Order: sequence, then structure tokens, then C-alpha cells
Amino acid sequence: MVHALLVLAAEEAEPSKTAFYVVGGALAAWAVVLGLIGLRSPDFPGSERGARGVMAISAVLVVAAMAAAVLTS
Repeated sequence: MVHALLVLAAEEAEPSKTAFYVVGGALAAWAVVLGLIGLRSPDFPGSERGARGVMAISAVLVVAAMAAAVLTS
């Protein structure tokens, strides 16, 4: 009986993975959007500034997904 209560308490203490799913979903959606835009417009993003913006957003999403994975594991 005590062992069962300890197992239940340990299961409840696990952090929610919602943050990881949200950030991971945003990263996946960003990748799909960039892929679709790239297929329609081969010269996307068209300028060095635009390329830096795309890379910055991508890097922020990757770091956020990694942080959420670590924090929710």
C-alpha cells in the first residue's frame, strides 16, 4: 500500500510537457511555412537582412524547444 502511494506521488511530480509540445509545434509550423514559401519563391528571403531575420527566429525557436525539453524531462 505504501509503495503504491509512493509511485503515485512520483508520477504526479513529473513536470507537464505542455510547454515542450507548444514550442515544438511552433518550430514545426515555422519549418513548414518556410518550406512552403521557399517552394513558391526560390529567391526567398531575398535580402541579407531577411535571411538574418529568418535565421534569428529559427534559432530562438530551436533554443526554446531545447530548453523546454530539458525543463520538462
